Amino acid sequence: MIDPRLQTLRVLRAEGTVTATAAVLHLTPSTVSQQLRQLAAELGVQLLRPTGRRVALTPAAHTLVRHADALHEQWERAAAALEAHSTGGAGHLRITGVASAMAAVTAPAVRRLHTRFPQMTFHLSEDPGEDRFRLLVAGRADIAVVIPAAGTPPPGDRRFTQRALLQEPQDLLVAEDHPLARRAAVELRDAAHETWIQAGDPHDQHQLLLSAAAAAGFAPRIEHAAVDWFAVASLVAHGHGICLMPRLAPLPSDLPVRRVPLGGRGAPTRHLVACARRGSTGQTTVSRGLSALQEAADAWQSAHGGGPLPGE
Repeated sequence: MIDPRLQTLRVLRAEGTVTATAAVLHLTPSTVSQQLRQLAAELGVQLLRPTGRRVALTPAAHTLVRHADALHEQWERAAAALEAHSTGGAGHLRITGVASAMAAVTAPAVRRLHTRFPQMTFHLSEDPGEDRFRLLVAGRADIAVVIPAAGTPPPGDRRFTQRALLQEPQDLLVAEDHPLARRAAVELRDAAHETWIQAGDPHDQHQLLLSAAAAAGFAPRIEHAAVDWFAVASLVAHGHGICLMPRLAPLPSDLPVRRVPLGGRGAPTRHLVACARRGSTGQTTVSRGLSALQEAADAWQSAHGGGPLPGE
């Protein structure tokens, strides 16, 4: 119902290039360029200016995007209001999120939803390498479960509603024969001279290590890197280094590794946040999804947030 060229401009603002915008919207770059030229001509303003091989939004374009954000928020509210007049199934819900949250929070939440609302259908995806906020803007996901990091939209961003789900402790993962494995708890600075593994998603987990280490007064010596937590645990078990391990992340039971709780002032934690397009939370499927995610997060927090480590 809203001019699709406004959505193209919003996605371009998020993606930064015509090529990336075209890929997200499943259009050709020439179609994206044509849409924006037509929109600029109809409005009588310049929307883009070249900056090398990229394009930048003009002040007029930024003004238009602010109004487009408000229009899309209002449309999400209208869709929620119209939903009360519709008939049929219980709807389809698409959730994207980080892998550790998928295993510990999203999957249990969707199981709850399927039990309560058997007609609901779901699509769950980790979407590795994707900016999950951009998936929301592009309409490719309804809810994103994310770990805020440097560069992610702030809580006040007009495009999104963000709800805190849980605060997740970080553990130190070491081999069973490592001297720190015998400790009931350690402070991060106790591991300042260790060899570290860049573990997990480089966009959030690695940034957490860097910032936590800086706060503890050292820069970690990083020798290896792996994203999959089973691969990370194998590197640790074979003596190649230590790493920060999110409490949500599962460990293989057959590897000689040990989680050691991190304590002391400034012990690192991750914050898990559920995000949706602003205005969409009144829609039944999104509202149910957010509620189920919060229930699953509360259950996990009660079981693991400050209690025994998983497997103990």
